[in-house]
This record gives sequence, C-alpha cells and structure tokens, in this order.
Amino acid sequence: MTVDRAEPPLVAHEREMLAAWLDFHRKTLVVKCAGLTDGQLRVRAVPPSSLSLLGLVRHMAEGEHQWFALVLGGEQEAQAPYPYYTDDNPDADFDDVDGAEVAEAFQTWRSACAAARERVAAAPSLDVTGIQDGREFSLRWIMIHMIEEYARHNGHADLLRQRIDGAVGV
Repeated sequence: MTVDRAEPPLVAHEREMLAAWLDFHRKTLVVKCAGLTDGQLRVRAVPPSSLSLLGLVRHMAEGEHQWFALVLGGEQEAQAPYPYYTDDNPDADFDDVDGAEVAEAFQTWRSACAAARERVAAAPSLDVTGIQDGREFSLRWIMIHMIEEYARHNGHADLLRQRIDGAVGV
C-alpha cells in the first residue's frame, strides 16, 4: 500500500501548520498498518496490555470523534455515540479487537478524520471553543492535543510493527 504522506511545511501560518502536522501523523498511523493481515493488526503488544495496531486505529477514531464532534461540534453523545466505547466497557476500542472487522474500523476512523477536517475548515479561527465537562477548549488546543495523541500512539505503533514483522522507521 502506498500512502501519500507529505512532510509538513517548514514555514506556514499556524492553522496550516497544525493541520499539516495532524494529517502527517494520521497518515503515519496508516503507514504503520500498511501491508499487514487482519490477524497481524490484532497482535497484542505484551501481556497484560490489550494494545494492538487495530486497537490504535479504533482508539484514534474515538479521539477524533470526541474532540472534533462532541467537544468542538457540540454534538450530544446520545445522538452521536462513540463508535466503540460503552459504559460497560470504556476500553472496548482496545479490548474488543479479536472479532472486530478491520475494514469497518478503518472506515470509521477515516470518516471521523474527514468530519474533523470539515469542522476545522469551517471554524472561523483557532480561538473557537467547545465545552467538555464544564471546561472550555480552543480549536488550537484540540489540534495540538490530537497531534500529541497521534505522535504518542505512533510510537506505540512503531514498536508493535517491529514486533510483528521487523519493519522499523517511516
């Protein structure tokens, strides 16, 4: 699988820079998963961790949904529920990968990313805010947080991929 992953610009306006870095990290997760079988995507890191590449894709779909739809977009969870989280299993994104459909997980993640891009593009500025648990978050904070979240989890993905087939880098 070839992934078009452009390096973020070295000089750009803040919004363009943040969007470029976020997309770079989104595409890095795709690179880490590329060419693997469904079974390989389900391989766990080390017991007792439930961390897997498929779990990371599902987790990031939930993060995109949480921050861009629920917080920034103000959607209500009752009308726009998390794709995997439940009150009975808040870690379902990681825990329930054994029987999960890989294509569905990637489609859910891609849809959440596309919706997030639309919300970012529609926001008049990075100073637009959303509310979660009575706390106000700016779009700027959300984008920086998501860059951090992807960067951290892409580090996990590096280790998982190396464990699965020895591939490193990228």
